[in-house]
Amino acid sequence: MESKIYNEDCISGLSKIPDNSIDSCITDPPYNYEFVGHKWNYDEIKRRTERVQNKDSKTLIKYLPYGSGLSGGVRNARWYKKNADNIREYREWVEEWGKEVFRVLKPGAYIAVFNSTRTIAQVQVALENVGFYARDIIVWKKNSGIPKGINLEKKLEKDGVKDSSKWHGWHSTLRNEWEAIALLQKPLEDNYPNTVKKWGVGVMNTINPNGSFQSNIFDDIQREQKEEFNVHCTVKPITLIEKLIKLTVPLESDKIVLDPFMGSGTTAVAADILGVKYLGFEIVPDYMNIIEERLKNINKQSKLF
Repeated sequence: MESKIYNEDCISGLSKIPDNSIDSCITDPPYNYEFVGHKWNYDEIKRRTERVQNKDSKTLIKYLPYGSGLSGGVRNARWYKKNADNIREYREWVEEWGKEVFRVLKPGAYIAVFNSTRTIAQVQVALENVGFYARDIIVWKKNSGIPKGINLEKKLEKDGVKDSSKWHGWHSTLRNEWEAIALLQKPLEDNYPNTVKKWGVGVMNTINPNGSFQSNIFDDIQREQKEEFNVHCTVKPITLIEKLIKLTVPLESDKIVLDPFMGSGTTAVAADILGVKYLGFEIVPDYMNIIEERLKNINKQSKLF
């Protein structure tokens, strides 16, 4: 199998991939937003982004358009039911594509899925429901993070409450400076040695270049400068994806890393740099152009050195 990215929905695309043929899956699916599964496309994201930017709205979080989990309104029974329904539908959607990923991965293969701290548990449960075995939650510690909830003191002050100052420092959320990566594994064939001998996967490369043993906290990950043509709203650092590839598969030319939600192509770029194959799906045509351009740039740079 050669490296390839298909411009189609991953659920239909994966149905054409043979059983037990992929060595690892690393993916950053859309998070728990109200348009997941039916409006996740470039035009809709652009519309929502421009809407909040033009109004200097607080509903845009790190360039992510608002979703039902972040919507305002009165916190009544209807609001909480809408939120619960949204989470349930999201979990069911993860199970839908998770079934196909489970089928195509080799026994012992790992799947690493990015998600928010609020919904990572739903991803883990959904993937366990389709057969995966939960191994860990990796913490990607970022170098920034700002409070995104309500500042009660400022809100009460705006509403004319006289003693609003007594609520100084009280907010509705914590400052979030880490992102979650659910790490699960397709069941082994008998045990680790048998699985590795037959399938070439099943254990993790846990020794860092400096000789230290890798923990489940990833820090000191530097972001690369984003290319002007890359308009994707949630680009992950190449070095972060490289680290996950190195963790889950030997760097051999016959190994294949799957990304069902290729986005701007960081998984493909990282795999290409490391000399392993990649298989991906991306439903947004505009992002396919970004992926192609990024891969071209990587190949150009490799020829210069």
